[in-house]
Amino acid sequence: MLKIRRSLILLLACVTMLGAALQARAGAYDGRPKLVVILVIDQFRGDYLERYRADFKGHGFRLFLDRGAYFPDCYYDYANLQTAPGHSTLGTGAYTDGHGIGTNEWWDLSRNKERPVSSVEDERYRLVGLPDSSIPANAPGAPPNALSYGIGSSPRNLRASTIGDELRLATQGQSHVFGISLKDRASILPAGATANAAYWIDPASGYFVTSTFYRSQLPEWATAFNTGGRSEQAMKDANATGTTMFYDLVGRTPAANAYELDFARALIKGEQLAQGPTPDLLTISLSANDILGHQMGPDSTYEKQMVDHLDSDLDSFFTWLDKNIDGGLANVWIALSADHGVAPIPSDAARLGLNAATLDVDRFTAALNEAMNQKFSPGEKVNYLLPHQNLPYIALNNPAFDRAGINEAEAEHAVQNAIQPAVVEASKPREDADTPAQPNPGDPGFKPSETRLPPQPVVVRTYTREQLAAGQFPPTEFGSILGHSYTTNGGWYVMVIPAAYQMENQNSSQTTHFSPWSYDRHVPLAFFGAPFTPGTYHGRVAPVDLAATLASLLGVNQPSASVGRILTQAIHPLPPLPPARSARHRSTRALHKPVTSPENQKAQ
Repeated sequence: MLKIRRSLILLLACVTMLGAALQARAGAYDGRPKLVVILVIDQFRGDYLERYRADFKGHGFRLFLDRGAYFPDCYYDYANLQTAPGHSTLGTGAYTDGHGIGTNEWWDLSRNKERPVSSVEDERYRLVGLPDSSIPANAPGAPPNALSYGIGSSPRNLRASTIGDELRLATQGQSHVFGISLKDRASILPAGATANAAYWIDPASGYFVTSTFYRSQLPEWATAFNTGGRSEQAMKDANATGTTMFYDLVGRTPAANAYELDFARALIKGEQLAQGPTPDLLTISLSANDILGHQMGPDSTYEKQMVDHLDSDLDSFFTWLDKNIDGGLANVWIALSADHGVAPIPSDAARLGLNAATLDVDRFTAALNEAMNQKFSPGEKVNYLLPHQNLPYIALNNPAFDRAGINEAEAEHAVQNAIQPAVVEASKPREDADTPAQPNPGDPGFKPSETRLPPQPVVVRTYTREQLAAGQFPPTEFGSILGHSYTTNGGWYVMVIPAAYQMENQNSSQTTHFSPWSYDRHVPLAFFGAPFTPGTYHGRVAPVDLAATLASLLGVNQPSASVGRILTQAIHPLPPLPPARSARHRSTRALHKPVTSPENQKAQ
């Protein structure tokens, strides 16, 4: 009896080991996992998970911290930290020099001479799903007082494939890929060119829309969501009932995250995700943290409340997945990261003693224009720089230089040399300001200040587009960061890097992100799912590792420009498959069986 019991225990152990081995070997071709979710929290700095850890309840963020593989030391390795490049990097496993997206928008004078174009706008397509009050004037069914042309969006500028693209290619389109966000760029870029659809909101109404790049009309489930009263409920939850500024007023509240996650639930059910023979993939970019973060900063009580609310919303969403996906969370892989971090509000950092200054970009641009006119067209007022400048790239008006007979190298070098004097000029107190001039020890009658002097903007590095293209930067880690930031988009430009904790002009309570400094580059990275060994893994990793790791586990090619590495330290080692004795014996017998000709077989 004891012998039989031992045999049964051994048999059960072998079955368990076989099941674990098959699960560990699951991939895109055998329908495991059922669903992969890439969760991106916009402007969610990497230290937030530690700062607010004590607040977390249930299985929101704790799903990753307690039951997932958590990497607290994840940093982007490029210098242009914005939403569009960050989401592109997470999807492609590449940096700007690989996927081509350098900023949220840039000047392309061949497409628009009045304003910069966004990273995803595409005038070849139109928007789909707008409410009647927002239908563009040239769209079918437009009322007489309709808005101006509603330009569609697409991944036209994304030069690399995404993990979703590779999954679609590997399964010959059987896997479904979707993207969701409040922002068009954040839904489109991580999902990729082959995505079945990407959805983002109409800023006025909050209705989820898409573009004719994906489909000519919304599916019924999406229309039902838009017209079912959920946007009105979000407005009520945000104390903005009846607003026509959904993005601005609702988008900066926790109600926006709940709204997006409800749309994700509707998409999963409406598109019947996780029910096919191969895995499906959904990217969800939660935008509310970014909209609020710019206004209130990372150290505000509002930010803490946003994170706490999101923890609860994620707990609810993960619980829903567990109940509604066949096999529950055992058949779901979830990756968590962010597109960028954020700087502290400059006035807060300055109070603690840092030289956290702001640069008035309008005055700075005017000073650069004046310097170019003095050099190339004295007495004239030529606009050698394009309007609507945003750091870190200063966009040159190359037609103006062309008319003056000045080539790109000379133009960019001239602007580069004028940058530091222009910073000084832009930092001088205005005539109507009460701010005293900075004392200069070389001036007659100089007296040391009796109080701390106000911070002053400083530019620490500048690089022309041609220098970046030629790789003319130091052979250091910082040089590598610069190389990863190169983009061919934007025409002629000069990259400007202010000192740490400095930025373009914001009011006293606002902040931003765009720089190579660690607070902008630090983001969380974590995974949950069957292949991952729970634990906290210290040591530098990068967001490009997300796509590479998922590609390896799914058994598909890494995205076309991927430079990420596979995070093998967090992956279960494959258990050995139990020996198949009978199969081996049959094989051995077959090897020793006499060969019988077809004629002899018939005779037998």
